Amino acid sequence: MIRAVIFDLDNTLVDFMGMKRQAVDAAIGAMMDAGMKLTHEQIKLNIDKIYTEQGIEYQKVFDQLLQESLGYVDFRILSAGIIAYRRAREAALKPYPHVTATLMKLVKSNIKLAVVSDAPAREAWLRLCYMNFHHIFDVVVTFDDTGERKPGPKPFQMALSKLNVQANEAIMIGDWAERDMVGAKNVGMITAFAQYGDVFGTQEAQSDYVLKDIKQLLEILDKHNTPE
Repeated sequence: MIRAVIFDLDNTLVDFMGMKRQAVDAAIGAMMDAGMKLTHEQIKLNIDKIYTEQGIEYQKVFDQLLQESLGYVDFRILSAGIIAYRRAREAALKPYPHVTATLMKLVKSNIKLAVVSDAPAREAWLRLCYMNFHHIFDVVVTFDDTGERKPGPKPFQMALSKLNVQANEAIMIGDWAERDMVGAKNVGMITAFAQYGDVFGTQEAQSDYVLKDIKQLLEILDKHNTPE
C-alpha cells in the first residue's frame, strides 16, 4: 500500500534547467544593452563557470560576473540583468505537462504529498508559491532543514517522519538517479525515475519504475493500492 508520494522539485515538478537557461539568456541580453562590452558567448561562459564553482542556486552570480569582468560592479548593468532575469524566470516557471492534474488526483485520493529538495528553503518555497503549489504539499523538506543533501538519508527520513508513514509505504519521484533514486532506495522507499526531466542522459536509473510522463504515477499507485 502506497500512502505517500514524495517528489523532488527541480526537473521533476518544474523544468528548472529550461527556466534557468531562458532567464540567463534574457539577463545577458539586457546587460549587453546596458553597456557590457563582452559577447553573449563570453558572458555565458563566465556565468556557467561561476555556477559550476558556487552552485546553480548562487544568488550573487551577476555581481561576481561584473567584478571579475570589469573590476567593479556597474549597478546599471547589474540592475538590468537582474530585472530581465526575474521577468524571464517568472514567465518560464511552469510545471511539466500533467503535473497539476496528477497532483489534484493524488489529493482527491487522500495520498499524502511531500517535496524533498536540495534547494535552499527560500528558493524552493518561492518556486512552489509561484506555481500555486504551496497549499498542496503536506511536507516540504529542503537543504536548510537538514543540512544534508541527497542521497544522504536525513532528507528522506525527515519527510517520512513528518508524513507519519513507513518507508515501504512511500514512493519517491525524482530526475537524478544518483541522488533521488539511490537515496530513497537506501532508506527502503519505492522509487520512480522522472525520465521526462532527466538532463544527464541517464542509461540506468536504478529505480523500480521509469516515468516518461508524470501521469504514469497514477497507474503505479492503482497497481499497489487496488486489492487483488
